[in-house]
Amino acid sequence: MSMKLYYAPGTIALASHIALAEADADYQAIALDFAKNEQRSEAYLAINPKGRVPALVTDRGILTETPAILTFIAQNFPAARLAPLDDAFAFAELQALMAYLSSTMHVATAHFRRAARWADQESSFADMRAKVPQNTRDCCRLIEAGYFDGPWVMGADYTIGDPYLFTLTGWLERFEIDVNEFPKIAAHRQAMQARPAVRRALAEQAPA
Repeated sequence: MSMKLYYAPGTIALASHIALAEADADYQAIALDFAKNEQRSEAYLAINPKGRVPALVTDRGILTETPAILTFIAQNFPAARLAPLDDAFAFAELQALMAYLSSTMHVATAHFRRAARWADQESSFADMRAKVPQNTRDCCRLIEAGYFDGPWVMGADYTIGDPYLFTLTGWLERFEIDVNEFPKIAAHRQAMQARPAVRRALAEQAPA
């Protein structure tokens, strides 16, 4: 099954891109230029009416939302062992992490550049931006304390939670947060950067 992943560099779509590479899936990565507002183009809105990335075009239809795409990849490519598919409790634990990253950590970081989603006054934008470092640190502290009972975020086994966390923690410098404040997260970033699939996805997203 050949798939198309629509992404923009520097966005959460990197997580899905890495997972596709980890699964050795047959895919085409298609970049959108946010500076040109391509995510709001008529052609792209026909693919994803939300006007956001990622979007994954499959032979059964189009998937959006990072947790859904990552879970689909893990379930569709079981040989890649990207999730504990045969352990209902462990899989639920992974889903809990994914939900936290999606609904809390990603949203906390989004207030830095996307404050207009939640308010109209510039003074409100500034207040939300100022809060981002604290909120992001709080997320990192929770993850640092509650996960990593092994080299990967869920423990001994690499899962779809790893590219998701890697993508989000890759934004820490935007908020003037030193990743070394969080030793486990810093070690995780180094381990991720050594993986061939991560290098492949980053290379495919690099400017031509």
